Amino acid sequence: MSKNLTEKADAAPAAEPQGQYSEQRKCRRAKISKPVRVRPSDPLDEHFEDLPISVNASKEGIYFISRRKGYYKGMRVFVTFPFSSAHDPMNCEYVAEVVRVEEQAGGKCGVAVNLKMSMNLSSTSTP
Repeated sequence: MSKNLTEKADAAPAAEPQGQYSEQRKCRRAKISKPVRVRPSDPLDEHFEDLPISVNASKEGIYFISRRKGYYKGMRVFVTFPFSSAHDPMNCEYVAEVVRVEEQAGGKCGVAVNLKMSMNLSSTSTP
């Protein structure tokens, strides 16, 4: 009987096939649909203001679907999340980097950004 237990322990389940991208997230993502404002931070990129809706978010990143073409891996952007209006004092703006761009149906693209740092001043810092 101990032989059967040993054989079962040795027969580990087959590894599940990995998707196109390896899992590199440190934080779990939450499904959240909130407005996002995205603008290029590099003056060499064409200026735009994109207002997509997020699909999911974590402490370190946001994934959204956009109709805008022109996002590319490595692109630096300013991201305001969640975004309500340009003059809302509760807006939190980040410097972010595009880490993935995926083509979607209907001419849209999925964009994943990694949040690098917040542009907002904390209540303990001095101007």
